[in-house]
Amino acid sequence: MNRYICIHGHFYQPPRENPWLEEVELQDSAYPHHDWNERITAECYGPNAASRILDPDRNIIDIVNNYSKISFNFGPTLLSWMERHAPDVYNAIIEADRESMKNFSGHGSGLAQVYNHMIMPLANARDKRTQVIWGIRDFEHRFGRRPEGMWLAETALDIATLEALAEQEILFTILAPRQAGRVRKIGKRWRDVSGARVDPKMPYLCRLPSGRTINLFFYDGPISQDIAFGGLLTSGEKFANRLLGAFVEGEQTQLVHIATDGETYGHHHRHGDMALGYCLHYIESNNLARITIYGEHLEKFPPTHEVEIIENTSWSCAHGIERWRSNCGCSTGREGWTQEWRSPLRDALDWLRDELAPIYEREISKYLSDAWRARDDYINIILDRGRENVAAFLSNYAVREIANEDEVKIWRLLEMQRHAMLMYTSCGWFFDEISGLETTQVIAYAARAIQLAEKVTGVSLESQFLERIERAPSNVPEQANGARVYETLVKPMMVDLLRVGAHYGVSSLFEDYPETTTIYAYNATKELLDIDEAGRQRLATGKAHLRSNVTSAESTITFAVLHLGDHNLLGGVREFAGEEAFEAMRQEIKEAFSRSDLAEIIRLMDKHFETHNYSLWHLFRDEQRKVWGRILASTLTEIEGSFRRIYDHHYPVMQAMRELHTPIPKALMMTAEFTINADLRNAIEAETLNLDLLGDLVTAARRWGFEIDRTTLGYVASRKVRALMEQFDGDTEDASLLERIETTLRALEPLGLEYDLWKAQNILFYAGRSLSGEMRERAERGEEAARNWLEHFDSLSQYLRVRSY
Repeated sequence: MNRYICIHGHFYQPPRENPWLEEVELQDSAYPHHDWNERITAECYGPNAASRILDPDRNIIDIVNNYSKISFNFGPTLLSWMERHAPDVYNAIIEADRESMKNFSGHGSGLAQVYNHMIMPLANARDKRTQVIWGIRDFEHRFGRRPEGMWLAETALDIATLEALAEQEILFTILAPRQAGRVRKIGKRWRDVSGARVDPKMPYLCRLPSGRTINLFFYDGPISQDIAFGGLLTSGEKFANRLLGAFVEGEQTQLVHIATDGETYGHHHRHGDMALGYCLHYIESNNLARITIYGEHLEKFPPTHEVEIIENTSWSCAHGIERWRSNCGCSTGREGWTQEWRSPLRDALDWLRDELAPIYEREISKYLSDAWRARDDYINIILDRGRENVAAFLSNYAVREIANEDEVKIWRLLEMQRHAMLMYTSCGWFFDEISGLETTQVIAYAARAIQLAEKVTGVSLESQFLERIERAPSNVPEQANGARVYETLVKPMMVDLLRVGAHYGVSSLFEDYPETTTIYAYNATKELLDIDEAGRQRLATGKAHLRSNVTSAESTITFAVLHLGDHNLLGGVREFAGEEAFEAMRQEIKEAFSRSDLAEIIRLMDKHFETHNYSLWHLFRDEQRKVWGRILASTLTEIEGSFRRIYDHHYPVMQAMRELHTPIPKALMMTAEFTINADLRNAIEAETLNLDLLGDLVTAARRWGFEIDRTTLGYVASRKVRALMEQFDGDTEDASLLERIETTLRALEPLGLEYDLWKAQNILFYAGRSLSGEMRERAERGEEAARNWLEHFDSLSQYLRVRSY
C-alpha cells in the first residue's frame, strides 16, 4: 500500500496555576467544574482516551484509545496538572504511547513540546536552548523514552529555533504549509512554493547553517482548517472520506497528514473524539489507507526533497509572528477593541528578562558552577523535588558546602528563571485584552520573578516594570493599562510565608488541621493551637512552622484570629518573636476575649501584630469559598425553610389559579421553583433513593413548567451515577447497583438533563466484555443470581446504549 494517513493533535492549555501556590484556584467560569483544565479534561482529554465506536443504531460496540492511533503532543505544564488531578487520564495517555509502539514499528505516537509554549523566534538563544531541553527531559520523565519529534508553539520558527532542535537531536517538527519557501528534489534546482504551495504529502530535509539537518512535515492546510472550523467532525465517515480524497492517482508513496489543536476533538466540537475514533476505524477496517505516525513514516520513507523555510512565521498569524509582539490585526474578534498593549507588554518583559539575567549569573555563581547549564538541569528538580534528587543536583554543581540558607537562595534564583520563562507563554498575547485571564497570568509570572529577585538581592524591580507596562493600554475603562491590571488583578494573588500563615490561622477556625498539613505548595506544622468559644464568637491563637516545598524557605509564625460570627473576622499574624512575646500575646488576647472586651482585643491585635492584620478576604480562593459555604449554610437552610413554608402554605392558591388559567405572581413561582430544585437535588444526592418522592417532584416540575437548574442537577446526577458505577467496578457481580443506576436515570428522564456518563459507560462496557459470557453460561446452568445479573446488566446496557458482547 502506498497511501498513508497521519493525524496530529496538539493538546495544550495555558498554565493556570497561581504562580505562588503552584495550583489552579477555583474558576467560576468553568462551572460546574472546578476549573477549565478539569472541564476540558471531561470534554476532551478523557473522552479521547476511551472514545466510542458506534453501530448504525448508535450503540457503543467498541471503546478505543485514540492517542494510540494518532500523533500527539501534550504541553508539559498541562501534563503536570493532569498527573495530579486526572491520573486515570494521564496514565491512559502514557499507556497509549507504549501501545502505539506496537502499532508503528517501534515508534511512539507522542511528541515533545517546547516547555511552556514560548514563541521561539522571539526568545533569546539561552531560552531557546532551555525550552528545548526542558521539553525533552519532561517527555523522557513521563514517557520513558527520548522523543523523536518536537512541537513548536504556534509552529512559530526561525533558523535559530531549528538549530536548537537539531542540536538536541530532534529528528523532525511539523509546520504549516505557508512556512515553506522553496523546495527541490535533492541535487536538483530550487522551486518557489511560497503562499502555501508546498506538496504536503512527503517529508522534507532542511539543511542548517551549522551543517546539521532536520526533517520537516508540512500538514495539509485546507483539511486541517475544515476540521478545526468547518463541519467535518459531524461524521467520522465524512472525516475519513475528506482525508482519502486528498490522495492523487499514481504509484508514488503519499502521506496525507493534518494538524489541529487536540481540543478540537471534544471541547471545540462536541463528540469530536468519536468522529476521530470512527474515522480511524473506518479507514483501517476497510483497508483504505495505512494509518501511520511521523517517526515510522520517516524511517520507511526518508526525504527525497529538501526545503528552505520562511523565517518568523507561524500557523495562527497571517502576519508571521506579529500577533505576539504588535497590533497586527489578528484577534479573537471583539469589535472596537485594540491590541496596542501587545508591544509594550513584550518590551516590558524583555526588559525584565534582561535585568534578571545578570542578577541570576552573579548570585548563583556564589553557590553553583555553570549558571546556565544548571538552569537547563533544573527541570530535573521541577519533576522530582525529593531530597535524594536535590542532593544529587547540588553535589553536581556546588562550588562549596551549601548551608540551608544558601539552598533557599539557590532555589529562589532558579525559580526566578523559571518564572522569567513562564511569563513568555504565548497565550498572553493571543487574545484581545490585557486584563484577560491569559495575559494576567503572564504578568503574574513576571511579578513572581520580581518578588524572588528582591528576596535574594533586596533590590526591587517592581516600580520600573510598572512604568513600562503602564504604556500598555486596556480596552476596559476601569483597568486603564497594564499597571492597573498588575495592581488590581495580580497583587491580590501574591503570597509570602506570612500570607500562608494568615490563611492557616484564619482557616484553623473552620478546619480541623492534622499535625502537618499541605497548603498548596507549602507545609504547615502545628506547634500550638487553642480555640476558645463564647456564644457565636470564637478565638484561635497559635503557632505554626511553615515551609515552602519549592524554595525551602521556612518560618515560624504566631497568630490570633477572632471570629465574631458570619463573615466578620479579625486576625493578626507575625513571625515568631520568641516564646515570651508569644505567651504574653496569647494571655492578653485570651483574657480580653474571656471578658468579651472587643475594643481591647482590637487594641491588642494592633499592638502585637502592627499592620499585619488579616480577615476572610486573605484566605486563598478555594478555602474562602468553602468558608463562605459554612458561614451561609444556616442562612441558606433558613431561606430554604422559609421558601418551603411559603410554597406549602400557598400551594392550594397556586393550584386554583392554575386551573383558572390565571397568571401566578412571580414571587410565588420563584419560591416554588427554588423549593422543587432544592428537593430534586436532595433526592438525587440521598444515600437511599426514594423513587416515589423523586417521581412526585419530577411530575410537579413538569406540571407547573418550573425552570429546572439542568446544569447543576445534570452534574449532580452524573456524579451520583459515576459513584455507583465505581462501586460496581469494585464488585462487578452486584446486580442491585445496576438496578439502582437505571431506576435513577429513568426517574429523571422527563427533566431532560444532560449527563456525563462517559465513565459509567466505560465500566459497563468492560464489565460486559469480561463477565457476560461467564454469566450466560451460569444462567444456562440455572443459577438465579446469574439470570438476575444478566437481566439488570442487559437493561442498563440498553439504556446506556452499550453493546459489549
